[in-house]
Amino acid sequence: MVAVSYHDTVNVLQAAGAPWEGPFDRAEWFELLADAGLPPLVARCGDATLMLTRANGRIEPMRNWYAFTWRARGDNPVLLAAVARSLRAHSHRVTLWPVPDEDGSATRLAAAFRTAGWHVAVDRCDHNHVMPVNGRSFSEYWAGRPGQMRTTLKRKAKKVAVEIHDRFDAVAWSEYEAIYAESWKPGEGDPDLLRAFAQAEGAAGRLRLGIARAEDQAVAAQFWTVENGTAYIHKLAHRESAKPLSAGTTLTAALFERVIDVDKVELVDFGTGDDPYKRDWMEVDRPRFRIDCLDPRQAAAWPALAKRALRVLAPGASAR
Repeated sequence: MVAVSYHDTVNVLQAAGAPWEGPFDRAEWFELLADAGLPPLVARCGDATLMLTRANGRIEPMRNWYAFTWRARGDNPVLLAAVARSLRAHSHRVTLWPVPDEDGSATRLAAAFRTAGWHVAVDRCDHNHVMPVNGRSFSEYWAGRPGQMRTTLKRKAKKVAVEIHDRFDAVAWSEYEAIYAESWKPGEGDPDLLRAFAQAEGAAGRLRLGIARAEDQAVAAQFWTVENGTAYIHKLAHRESAKPLSAGTTLTAALFERVIDVDKVELVDFGTGDDPYKRDWMEVDRPRFRIDCLDPRQAAAWPALAKRALRVLAPGASAR
């Protein structure tokens, strides 16, 4: 028998061994979420750890809309199955997303929950566009971009000036917030959390905050971070009034050049979403999965199980 423990604080992660690899895996990220009011439910068994929370009548990932991915820590199938089995005492339903599978995370989690007796459906829930550098310089990468992009940069680049901050700068961040407020983007979900995240990334030297100016006015801004050979594109915005300048294209190209030629990253990650413009910059579309687990032993799960059975029988059903 293996013991599974549950914790209502993320402090337990500080003693959980080697640090996690990405910005949305670290203890500091989960601390930000907890400070923002998301209650942790940390399930641990040996080196297997699932960062969870209770929401919407089920158990869900401890995450928010800023996170590109969510995944379990640990790859031991026995330990993951032990956690999955113990979760039956806590809810009739566990829904996990957006889980990657290029590292086997989705496959391992789905197998663990099936082994533990859950009825599991796995569906693609999102896209993750990335660009493997494959040893190229920025100029070599840029030569492969669509002709219209290259022409736009050649025509418009001289009209804007670009600066890139690798430490948090309060003035630059205020300019980012002002640009975002005047952009096509929806209202910022949690600006205080995002600012705290940017401050922490800046203190660690991982921040790449780009500002593009035209006639001394900030017209476009982008929030990137660099870590463990990967550049993450978190947020980007431009003033609608400055759209004819194509400042966003100029700024994106400058940041690509910085992370490829100076930071020497191996991958650029454009987060989730299938916006058409991402395909112009990126070269690989990786799926993100939703793993929906129902416990057939509990009556509360039966209505959802019945609906699932009907969907599986329908033509073109994608659950697996």
